[in-house]
Amino acid sequence: MAREITEQVDICDGKGRLAQDSIGWARQPLFNCNVSGSFLRKKKWNYWCITSPELLFSVTISHLDYAAVVFVYVLDLQSLRFQEKTTLVPFGFGCRMPDKVNASVEFEGKQMTISFDEKGDSTRIFVQCPHFSGKEQPLVADVLVNRPYGHESVNVVVPWSEKRFQFTSKQTALPAAGTVNWNGKEYIFKSNKAFGCLDFGRGVWPYHSTWNWAQAAGIVNGRTVGFNFGGQWTDGTGQTENGIVVDSKLSKINEDIIWAYDSSNYMKPWTLKTDGTDQVLLTFQPLFERKAATNAFIIHSAVHQLIGTFNGYIKTNEGEEIIIESLVGWAEDHRASW
Repeated sequence: MAREITEQVDICDGKGRLAQDSIGWARQPLFNCNVSGSFLRKKKWNYWCITSPELLFSVTISHLDYAAVVFVYVLDLQSLRFQEKTTLVPFGFGCRMPDKVNASVEFEGKQMTISFDEKGDSTRIFVQCPHFSGKEQPLVADVLVNRPYGHESVNVVVPWSEKRFQFTSKQTALPAAGTVNWNGKEYIFKSNKAFGCLDFGRGVWPYHSTWNWAQAAGIVNGRTVGFNFGGQWTDGTGQTENGIVVDSKLSKINEDIIWAYDSSNYMKPWTLKTDGTDQVLLTFQPLFERKAATNAFIIHSAVHQLIGTFNGYIKTNEGEEIIIESLVGWAEDHRASW
């Protein structure tokens, strides 16, 4: 059984190795990611995604030690119109990634300006991209993501070895409000229908990596429900990033999720279920496949992110069954050499 951590802890010792007392999970981001050394192997990112019935909007600032990769993408969930823009900064000049989860991050480049301004109980996400889809097609986003008092999340240190490890904070079902102006249209996020997800990562990775990730959030029978599931990258470590959040309370799932999908046709339905119990049984129906590939210098990445809806059921750790019907989210298969 994975150990629950309840006090602040550094994830590294003075030599940059994994601190053994940091291995485990917590309901709050109690971890100080004091990652140092290991040149070329450190990976740091803040990924935000906001979903509503009309729009999926995502923005990421990442630093891979030898380059910063910053990208923004949007998907109109009614028309399935999609647009994405990525900028690569060699050696990540001007991109500083803080050690704490709830700390502000910003990036300013020629093609886009991004800020994640932390305000304690909320994060203001601002994006300005003058030439998002051509010279006359800007994108401007201004969204406030709120953290309800006491909101719990999945925070895990995953140990591959003393020298290879990762901390992740997956924060789901966070109410979001604001606007995204894109393609001549203003999309309005309302906090009773739009929800933010943060994927915060800091660690020291092997060169070759593979993972699955699924997330969704929404209102189910008047209650705020979200979940986060992972696969492959945590196998054999004794840790998982699996959890269900209902009205801000986390049910941590310490068993693996079994993923079933057709990698020759990702648009076919996926199945996710817990290995050994009946706590999770979901079918995912893709609506859109986002394909993103990076082949630059020593960075090679291929992601198939499927955006769609989940159906089935999940159960809290207290045994309450929650029926999931057409909950908007995503599931992905990602392979990276970085």
